[in-house]
Amino acid sequence: MAKSLLIISRQAPWSGPGAREALDIVLAGGAFDLPIGLLFLDDGVFQLATNQDAKALQQKDLSANLQALPIFGVDELFFCADSASDRGLSVVSLAEAQALAADEITALIDRYDQVITL
Repeated sequence: MAKSLLIISRQAPWSGPGAREALDIVLAGGAFDLPIGLLFLDDGVFQLATNQDAKALQQKDLSANLQALPIFGVDELFFCADSASDRGLSVVSLAEAQALAADEITALIDRYDQVITL
């Protein structure tokens, strides 16, 4: 049986290549039917915010990658509720992922065989 993998994305979509690399790993794992989850933590929660204007920042828009996750069998999406709150993001704008409290994140990480943080 394939080992499960949790990707923790901690970077905002406009702060460098980390956000895109995290999504690429998740999409690749999903394409190979790997049991995979994605946790948005710290500035990574900005990836889930709506109405981002990537062109204004001269960056590529990651929303298409996020929308493709279910097509690749990636349904386990989570975000840190504290990270979202600290950054002024509403839970409503992050509806496609499940909100987790800090103690729930520890339990989530323990559920996976391997964890990669970007």
